[in-house]
Amino acid sequence: MTRTSASSSQATKALALVESLQTRFVQGLENISGENFQGSEWFRDAGTHGGGERFGLQDNPVLGRASVNVSQVHYDDEAERKLGSASAISTIVHPVHPRWPSVHIHVSWTEMKSGAGYWRIMADLNPAIPNEKDKTKFAGALKAVAPVVYDEAAEQGDRYFYIPVLGRHRGVTHFYLESFNTGNFAADHDLAQAVGEAAIDTYLQLLEKAARENFQSLESDRAAQLAYHTLYFFQVLTLDRGTTTGLMVHDQNDVGILGSLPPQVDKNLLQSWISRMPEPQDRLLEKLVGALPNTGICTVDDAVKIKLCKAVRTHYQQYPEALDFQASGNSTPPTVDNHR
Repeated sequence: MTRTSASSSQATKALALVESLQTRFVQGLENISGENFQGSEWFRDAGTHGGGERFGLQDNPVLGRASVNVSQVHYDDEAERKLGSASAISTIVHPVHPRWPSVHIHVSWTEMKSGAGYWRIMADLNPAIPNEKDKTKFAGALKAVAPVVYDEAAEQGDRYFYIPVLGRHRGVTHFYLESFNTGNFAADHDLAQAVGEAAIDTYLQLLEKAARENFQSLESDRAAQLAYHTLYFFQVLTLDRGTTTGLMVHDQNDVGILGSLPPQVDKNLLQSWISRMPEPQDRLLEKLVGALPNTGICTVDDAVKIKLCKAVRTHYQQYPEALDFQASGNSTPPTVDNHR
């Protein structure tokens, strides 16, 4: 099969950008981990409407799980669709050591058939055990390349990654521009590139430094990491708008869409949060818990991911109004309706 590309010149530039970020990050992670990432392709409608390529690594001495995904979906041949194309990189790295931070980076350009479009630019540092120096360095790097919008992006990120029922955030520093378009595509493109490159390069510096220092891993640290990975899993599958939208639109890249999930989670901890959830989201968490193996500490492998995807789809098909519970940075962007 062959993946086709969108005809729009703006979509072409956006795809080139996210592919360059993918190459930059994968090469940097390979240098630190000492192992080549494995590539795999997926195809939207057998490639007629695009698809993507994912590079991943797991169970490495440095990286427990890393996924760097690029995709472009387009509907040039379907006049009735509002969506023209969506080009994106979405990446997550979960290191093995509890004191080495995880990172999430997402850059995407969504373009409508009308020609209107918007960027979604995200970068957030996710340590199981916070390190103030790492937080300051990561936030400072993003502020340096985006000084005009940094305060707005930090505020939106803090809103988006807040978990109401737990009263805390996922991550320690957040950058998020939602539905971003100043009317100058070239300038916005350059901002997206600058933020993506700064997030990648700074994280690689933090990871390489941590790997050289070789901190001792204590049992208490590993317990903190498992609890944090469980919180990460919870936020992605109950609040993350991008994840939910991807799962509701199609089922042709389920493993890739859930590439952000950590290697293991604590099923008992997840179960203890069901009573805190509002209706009908308590039923969603029940379904997610039910999709996990019958053990306290659960490995989230590809087979489990498929079950989790089915649980999410089933829930929102039954309770479409529950999509209102999804996180938002500033305003609620067009999601599922524009992808139909």
